[in-house]
Amino acid sequence: MTEIQKRLFALQDTEYRAFTIKLNPSVDPDAVIGIRIPALRALAKELKGTAQAADFLAALPHRFFEEYSLHSFLLSYVKDFDEAVREAERLLPYLNSWALTDSMRIKAFDRNPERLLPHIDRWLCSDHAYTVRYGILCLMNLFLDERFDPAYCDKVAAVRSDEYYVNMMIAWYFATALAKQYDAALPCLEQQRLDIWTHNKAIRKAIESYRVSDAHKAYLRTLTRR
Repeated sequence: MTEIQKRLFALQDTEYRAFTIKLNPSVDPDAVIGIRIPALRALAKELKGTAQAADFLAALPHRFFEEYSLHSFLLSYVKDFDEAVREAERLLPYLNSWALTDSMRIKAFDRNPERLLPHIDRWLCSDHAYTVRYGILCLMNLFLDERFDPAYCDKVAAVRSDEYYVNMMIAWYFATALAKQYDAALPCLEQQRLDIWTHNKAIRKAIESYRVSDAHKAYLRTLTRR
């Protein structure tokens, strides 16, 4: 067992382990230690910039689910944009859970979002489901406010996948877009550009959102497909 693995097991919470396993059905239960996110983030903050962290980041694949979480949290401290992209693209193919992709927020990307767009385009075309999910997540987190362009809705609507966690991310993206950019996102639903399941899930999530007006919810209900 490595030193970092020993540190991780010292943070183990067996009750939280059962919760993590239930929440991440795509992950081998034997690979789950069971560590709460604040504890993992605190460890990443402690290790950042050390030789131990550098050795850990260089060592892929990892054995445990929480090692991948720790890895992604350490990447949030990478300041150089190009290095952050390289490191993210080394890590993404190994991620096998929505929880891993959705908790990975790299500050270098937040500071240089426009430079990320060509990489997002590539991720959306990946054969790896969680790389696609991460690409859509970046569009949702970074490009639905002042940087929004209707073309980004087109990019997400064009994604086709048989993977549940990709289609759920598409639905989440459009539900959020309907809350923030209703007029631009709506045509993708009116024109039925999503598969039926994803289309209906996006509408359901939008209707459940407090950020969508009652009038918009009423109209969205009429767009539900059978």
